[in-house]
Amino acid sequence: MPYEPLPYHPLPMTHSMAERFFDLDLWLAGAAHFVILIASSQVPGRLRWKQDLAQLMPFNRKLLWVQGGFTVLTITAFGILTLALHAELQRGDRAAMGLACFIAVYWTSRILVDAFYFAHQDWPKGRLFVVGHFALTSLFLAMAGSYWGLFIWHMWMRTPTLQGVAS
Repeated sequence: MPYEPLPYHPLPMTHSMAERFFDLDLWLAGAAHFVILIASSQVPGRLRWKQDLAQLMPFNRKLLWVQGGFTVLTITAFGILTLALHAELQRGDRAAMGLACFIAVYWTSRILVDAFYFAHQDWPKGRLFVVGHFALTSLFLAMAGSYWGLFIWHMWMRTPTLQGVAS
């Protein structure tokens, strides 16, 4: 008999405490993406991009704006998809788990870049920037934790169904 992989059958959440937690957590994580967008809309002015980017060649300046636009588009999509696919994420649907894992990797990568690539002296000086950096990093940690938590919870709760086996 040839080997056939077991099909993936996500189970509905059965633990009421975890279900209630992830129900609220997903709404908060989805909304948090829009909080990040509000903060990011302040970056060009607060970091004086107009003056700094004027020193770049036009192509490099445009490239930076395009990359920034795609980052905004990505974060917007993460927020919209989290809110629109709330039920699918809670159920642990396969595609929704792929999305949750990708979002978790994205925010984890953002945290790692901040920790290991940016030097402390690279950040702008002043109390407002220190508080903003701490608040955003805390939000990135919470979001990464939310999506990793959901993904791991579903992967540990998943039980493959054996085809052709009588119960």
